[in-house]
Amino acid sequence: MNENKSNNNALVQVEGVEKVFHRGSEDIHVLSDLHLRVPAGEFLALMGPSGSGKTTLLNLIGGLDRPTKGAVTIAGERIDQFPDGRLAAWRARHVGFVFQLYNLLPVLTAERNVELPLLLTHLSKAGRKQHVETALAVVGLSHRAKHFPRTLSGGEQQRVGIARGIVTDPTLLLCDEPTGDLDRRAGDEILDLLQALNREHGKTIIMVTHDPHASARAARTLHLDKGQLSNGEVK
Repeated sequence: MNENKSNNNALVQVEGVEKVFHRGSEDIHVLSDLHLRVPAGEFLALMGPSGSGKTTLLNLIGGLDRPTKGAVTIAGERIDQFPDGRLAAWRARHVGFVFQLYNLLPVLTAERNVELPLLLTHLSKAGRKQHVETALAVVGLSHRAKHFPRTLSGGEQQRVGIARGIVTDPTLLLCDEPTGDLDRRAGDEILDLLQALNREHGKTIIMVTHDPHASARAARTLHLDKGQLSNGEVK
């Protein structure tokens, strides 16, 4: 029994989700009858072995993919039923992504990388500038705004990635192995920042990680294996 199944106020609700990928004549079942509730303001870690479906689940919640079966509801909206154009617009407004390998464009400065998600909005140039300055200040990189990625440390690049993820003030911040390419010291700084975003700014964060040290920073940790969640979050 899903321990939060009666919680209709959850920000994220995943109901009976299955995900099947097709490779030639072979069907690959990645997620199976999966249920999940994430309240607004929670910091949740998802752990599991490679190939367990962690990133697939994150992509479904973030609207980057659709389930084969089941429902994905965010803030009361069935995003799995959105047409492509509406889903893209919803994703740009409501979801911030943080990636393991930063995904910064090397030809753009830190501030220009952070500005990229805002180009999909109706903000004016001045409005975009204000949002960028605020996001860089939150991650402690105002003084590095004009620097290119190659002149930044790995930890600084990930901070730019987080600033880019929060610049639209998203409903959800989805982090896929955000410390996986960093040493322990830089990783701890990123985890400190994520905790601050959660505790001080009220951000709802879902973080995929293989590192117990990272998952310990979350308020709750669930384990995904063979397409299902443990710790009372399935069925």
